[in-house]
Amino acid sequence: MAIRLNMQKISFVKVLKNIDFAILKKLFFLLSLSYFSFHFLKNFDQISFNVDFTKYGKYIFLSFLFCILSVFLNALAWENIIFWFGKTNNKNNLKSFYIMTNVLKYVPGGIWHFFERYNFLKDISNPKLAFYSTLIEPYFMLCSSFFLASVGIFFFPFNLLLLIPLVFLNKKLIYLILRNLETLKSKTTSALKIKNVKNPFEERVKITSFFPAKAFLIEIFFILSKFIGFIICFYIVNLNSNYSISYLLAIFCLSWAIGLIVPTAPGGVGVFESCFLLFVGKNIPQNIILVSLIYFRLISTSADLFLGLPFFLRKLLRRI
Repeated sequence: MAIRLNMQKISFVKVLKNIDFAILKKLFFLLSLSYFSFHFLKNFDQISFNVDFTKYGKYIFLSFLFCILSVFLNALAWENIIFWFGKTNNKNNLKSFYIMTNVLKYVPGGIWHFFERYNFLKDISNPKLAFYSTLIEPYFMLCSSFFLASVGIFFFPFNLLLLIPLVFLNKKLIYLILRNLETLKSKTTSALKIKNVKNPFEERVKITSFFPAKAFLIEIFFILSKFIGFIICFYIVNLNSNYSISYLLAIFCLSWAIGLIVPTAPGGVGVFESCFLLFVGKNIPQNIILVSLIYFRLISTSADLFLGLPFFLRKLLRRI
């Protein structure tokens, strides 16, 4: 019986290794864009982008400020993740570098912001700490978004399962997560040209506490800031809305998490919007959701570009 189970396990591993996940991600991205485009064209006659900027301009600016705040909170969380992995020297401005390189997530490939951050950390720490702390950050964001999405348990008890990834976010199991993430992120590994380091994981990365409470809490505030930026756009489009905030939060977090998981989509563009439309279904008029999502995408992308401008200018000046 044991031999049979081992054979099944080996066969399953072989099947996973033979799957071309890059093609699957690209296919999912294209299907998401097609799904969004289909619903956009279907509701084109009901879509209106006419907004009274004299009346709602301050709310649009407020949404922009919350998107800016979300990037700062994300940078602060990343800094605390690095400290949790054992980096004690705080002379380097980690937050500023994170903020400036955040815009690179919109570059096709979806890994170049990781590449820049890895190189930066490698120079001020060690390659293993740089690699693992850069690689684990999306998992923190995923756990935070799933944790917030679990409020949807009031609508669907199955959402309780969303808390499972959070269970693994501790000192005892973190290496298991990182090892699997390293396998899944083979594209990132090859791009960063990581060499095998003989030193054990524990000697290169010294996790300071059992659970990264501070970094996790900041990531939650990061997701909430993003959501507030979206909900402002939603209420600008539909001011008399009486939809449940917790319902919209659950859908937002799940959609954003899926956009995060599919790195083929630059910044989750298309994937986030399509998932949101899919999860909402007919509970909210599609024309309202479509306009809200487009406004939010424009505002959040503008915030990233605004903060990333110094990084591009510095790169340009170095080439001149």
